[in-house]
Amino acid sequence: MRAAVHGLRLRVAAFFSRLMRTRFARQVFLPHMAPVQMWIYRRTGGRFQLSALLLPSLVLITTGAKSGLRRETPLMCLPRADGSFLIGGSNWGQEHHPAWTANLIAHPDAEVVVSRRTVKVRARLLAGDERESAYALIEAQFPGYRQYETTAKRRIRIFSLEPRT
Repeated sequence: MRAAVHGLRLRVAAFFSRLMRTRFARQVFLPHMAPVQMWIYRRTGGRFQLSALLLPSLVLITTGAKSGLRRETPLMCLPRADGSFLIGGSNWGQEHHPAWTANLIAHPDAEVVVSRRTVKVRARLLAGDERESAYALIEAQFPGYRQYETTAKRRIRIFSLEPRT
């Protein structure tokens, strides 16, 4: 039963990965996804995230690179056994990097909220073989994710968010 559910989840995730790379979805859905998700997240006291229906999710809390203001962004993630998380800045295949990636580069100390628990993390931008290994793990969870690079015509930033004390 568990294998069947996992297989179904992967097929649904692959479908949404393909859908969200389309021009139509980026124009119609993308402008509303994060605000609607954050509204639901806040309205439910952090108990529910839309993206969590497909994949593990978190809310990333960063400091704005230019503004210095607190920023909250709902993201899909890959939790790892060591307590860290992998996240990718696909921006749904748009040609520009999402703002949260610049925030992490400027201010790598951040927080994540996972299952209503806040964890202090330090972001590390992955490169080389480590980036490729992380990409393979992300692709296993979210089939077609690498295609965002083709759609975006840029190199997707992949971060490891590692717990800090």
